[in-house]
Amino acid sequence: MSREDFQSFIPSERIIPELTLKAILVGMLLAIVMGSANAYLGLYAGMTVSAAIPGAIMSLAILKPFKGTILEVNLGMMGTAAGEALAAGIIFTIPALVVLGVWEDIHYLETTVIALIGGILGVLWMVPLRRALIVQTDLPFPEGIAVAAVLTTTVGEGGEKKTNKGGGQSIWMPVGALLAALVKFCQVSLNLFRGVTEDIISIGKYTILGKTSKGYLYGGVASSPALLGVGYIIGPRIASFVLCGGLISWVIITPLIILASGLPEPIGQYANLGPLLGGFYTIWGDQVRYIGVGAMVVGGLWTIWSLRNNLVSGIKEAVTGIRGGDTGSKKRTNQDLAYKKVFLAIALMVIPMFLLYTWISDLVALSAFMAALLLLVAFVASAIAGYMAGLLGSSNNPISGVTVSVLLFVSLILLAFGITGAGGMAIVIGMAAVVCCAAAISGDVLQSMSSGHMIGATPWKMQVAEMVGVIAAAPILGLVVASLHSAYTIGSPNLPAPQAFLMAGVVRGVLGGEMIWPYVIAGAVLAIILILMDLPVLPVAIGTYLPFSLTIPIFVGGGVRAVVDRIIDKRSPQSDEEEIGDWEMAVKQKGVNPKEKARRTGILFTAGLIAGEALMGVIAAFLIIGSIDLKVFNVAPSWPGLLVWCYIAFLIGYLVLREFTKAQGKGNAQA
Repeated sequence: MSREDFQSFIPSERIIPELTLKAILVGMLLAIVMGSANAYLGLYAGMTVSAAIPGAIMSLAILKPFKGTILEVNLGMMGTAAGEALAAGIIFTIPALVVLGVWEDIHYLETTVIALIGGILGVLWMVPLRRALIVQTDLPFPEGIAVAAVLTTTVGEGGEKKTNKGGGQSIWMPVGALLAALVKFCQVSLNLFRGVTEDIISIGKYTILGKTSKGYLYGGVASSPALLGVGYIIGPRIASFVLCGGLISWVIITPLIILASGLPEPIGQYANLGPLLGGFYTIWGDQVRYIGVGAMVVGGLWTIWSLRNNLVSGIKEAVTGIRGGDTGSKKRTNQDLAYKKVFLAIALMVIPMFLLYTWISDLVALSAFMAALLLLVAFVASAIAGYMAGLLGSSNNPISGVTVSVLLFVSLILLAFGITGAGGMAIVIGMAAVVCCAAAISGDVLQSMSSGHMIGATPWKMQVAEMVGVIAAAPILGLVVASLHSAYTIGSPNLPAPQAFLMAGVVRGVLGGEMIWPYVIAGAVLAIILILMDLPVLPVAIGTYLPFSLTIPIFVGGGVRAVVDRIIDKRSPQSDEEEIGDWEMAVKQKGVNPKEKARRTGILFTAGLIAGEALMGVIAAFLIIGSIDLKVFNVAPSWPGLLVWCYIAFLIGYLVLREFTKAQGKGNAQA
């Protein structure tokens, strides 16, 4: 079924409360809470937790006593996602100014202005990109599916307790969520077992050009139920390409570099991993990872070119709206903010960007040029980040890779202008930070809007909620980051800020003439080869950029789906009915046949795995912030987590096949 004709949970012709005061207030509150939590988590662990699913659950919990409708709950979630995404854009860039020695502490006013301008710009660019990336593509948006499944199986249309069980399948959502939450709690809070099982093995000594070196291979897997769920939802094809990227980076190129140059001493954030594992990570993180960056840049541009017809269609539609054409005939679920006002607002964003850049650099001509240029760069970065989020989900979206790409671009331009040194580094970070905030917003925003498309929300109301979330979170994030730096110091063991050090290293490398361009160019060449072979580029680029331990569970989840789908297809009688997609399956409530029942079980259970782990990740972050230590072991074993993870992978397939057999048996009995 085309997404143009998608039958949403709430029909487009039905009007129920949506953009209400209580929904807006909940979105603002959760944007502040989740933005603050993710600011700390990102500076502490180098990663953030996608707020779409936790935001939906928390919004539901707060609005339930007030009889909040499903669309009001969705609006509350939208504000939450915007706050979390904005936190990622800030913590990946602004602390780099402290790392580079440009700032001694976090400048609150500059940070707040950057967050506001970047966040609003990201929301505005998502208006014309919504149809191109959500409606007119087949991107899975796995977390969007999870949010839609959560809402449609737990809350009624008007806020009443859910009574329609959707074919008896709604139980698998909370079962999956509880299971994944328990596993995450044992990993992170109790430290009963490690979340990653990994090691380095020696493969002997080899002589190359008269020099003898030891060879090493890496093996690792993250015991993550959520990543299994992501792999299951995106399917075996995309999961396989992600694995291919990981194999190129971790199994081929990094071992070859070690064989040629030897294993280095681990440095920085990898020093605590030990001499072998830390050395392997050092080669990958400081060198090979940039192959993924180069591939992302070329792959992202190619993706935008591939979507040019969709984008042109959106622009034509925008021009019609700007000229005052009839757009009022659109159905409710296809009504964006007025294009005329959106494009006018985007154009006017040049003014605050120019003033900000002049404030940072004291260079009027350069600031005017960069404000106009980076306005368009923000569009490209937002489109790439949004596409990658639609591919693998926001939690697995390597937004830092997009950030590195933007920093490279801005650094090269300023290098061409002859601007280097500490002042040049400050200008690069300050200018790129706006674009990075816009790109960070886009992934979570599109993920949330995809769930809104499934449940039948009104796009322009969701876009307003996103804007409110940005406005609420921006003034708080500067205060939170400044307070954390004052309390723990950025770069200390208590606040290592690994992503900020990565960004600082990129800027220092380009402006200092030490950037490892051969790897970036190699990634670009890899992307071109994949394009010529008519293979998807971004999944491979993401796999090259991500730690290999994350690609394995994604691939296994896709493999489980391939196996169970094959078994079900063999056991199913041929039918003339068109097979519905995962989006339809996530919200379908009635008339579920045996094959659809099995698929719905898989979608709901794996969506529950994603939701449970994400929510517990947020709870664990608050425990860390509150200095609540529940650890059972100082050094936890890894094998129990691996066994539990294998059991969950088996359980996904077993439950799907079990539900299919049960449904088929009932169907035969009734016949």
